[in-house]
Amino acid sequence: MTNVVVVGAGLAGPVAAMALRRAGIDASVYEAYPRDAVGVGAFLTLSANGLDALRAIDLDDLVAGLGHPTPRMLMHNHRGRRLAEFGAPGSRTVGRSDLYRALRDEALRRGVEFVHGARLTGAETTGGGVTARFADGRTAHGDLLVGADGLRSRVRALIDPAAPAPRYVPLLNAGGFARGLRLPDERGVMQMMFGRRCFFCWIVVGEDEVWWFANPPQPVEPSREQLAAIGPDEARSRLRALLAADPGPAARILDHTARIEYGWPTYDLPSVPVWHRDRMIVIGDAAHTAAPSSGQGAAMAFEDAVQLARCLRDLPDVPAAFRAYERLRRDRVERVVAQGRRTSTTKVAGPVGRLVRDLGMPLAARYLARDGGAAQAWLFDHHIDWATRVRD
Repeated sequence: MTNVVVVGAGLAGPVAAMALRRAGIDASVYEAYPRDAVGVGAFLTLSANGLDALRAIDLDDLVAGLGHPTPRMLMHNHRGRRLAEFGAPGSRTVGRSDLYRALRDEALRRGVEFVHGARLTGAETTGGGVTARFADGRTAHGDLLVGADGLRSRVRALIDPAAPAPRYVPLLNAGGFARGLRLPDERGVMQMMFGRRCFFCWIVVGEDEVWWFANPPQPVEPSREQLAAIGPDEARSRLRALLAADPGPAARILDHTARIEYGWPTYDLPSVPVWHRDRMIVIGDAAHTAAPSSGQGAAMAFEDAVQLARCLRDLPDVPAAFRAYERLRRDRVERVVAQGRRTSTTKVAGPVGRLVRDLGMPLAARYLARDGGAAQAWLFDHHIDWATRVRD
């Protein structure tokens, strides 16, 4: 095997290409959008296991200089009472655009080719390889095709036309960066509030800078047109109304935010039965989208990329490599998706649900903190040993 076509230049695609090159396999990345994603998106939390996956291919130092450490999360109810504290040792909160830029630039430095404006329309297995076809008429041939093309993956549909569609989670997302605002909260700690009508989270990251996000409830999935019609003033007004009855600094944070990103829906992806066919395979959100509340979307994609490269490096043929990859990944990622779904439902609780949450969350925090956090070790302590060979 000499080369791979990677579809999707978000976060998973560049890491997959670099992992493949580390395994001795050339890779090129094809992206549907005509430009890169610098300046797009708000921020995300990259957990310790995600950083471990990057460490396997010498990318951890690249990320270590981005964003801010996020060692803990504090949970508050709608009255401002602290419910629980959860540790997140080794986690970092980073600007999505900053992370994307760093990974792209490093991939370019390592020799990965990026092709923009290449929207995949089809693919055919031809002999010992696969030929990808793009909307502008161009084609690309490789030994394999890796779909790192996200929630609406075209590669997933090519592998299995009956693949399940994304599942709407009844929450919207909003977020931004407030500047010129000094808050007394401990720097780097996620302050999360289950408001009466809207979940709100803020992080003090500097002397006068606060990063934040909110999850306005939205029972019925809105159309793209409906979301596009919500202008900046209306977005700010909606958030103010939803958060007005809650204690905390939400109103001041909104006042100090010049640009509010508002309205993208929340989805997850129920179990995808088929991850690969012939010489095509999906990774990251294309195979298993977890709701953002899991805090694991990027980490799972990075783990996928590294494990797939190890399997292709060590096993004698493509079917064996794909089987090993699925064996290493499926149970873990589906557990993360289920956890994200459960966490999301607590953000839209009614009066009875709030009571159950307020009673249960302190107990859950104590359970998770027992024995040095052993109950969460399966998630955060996951380690990929690049040097160890994969067995079929």
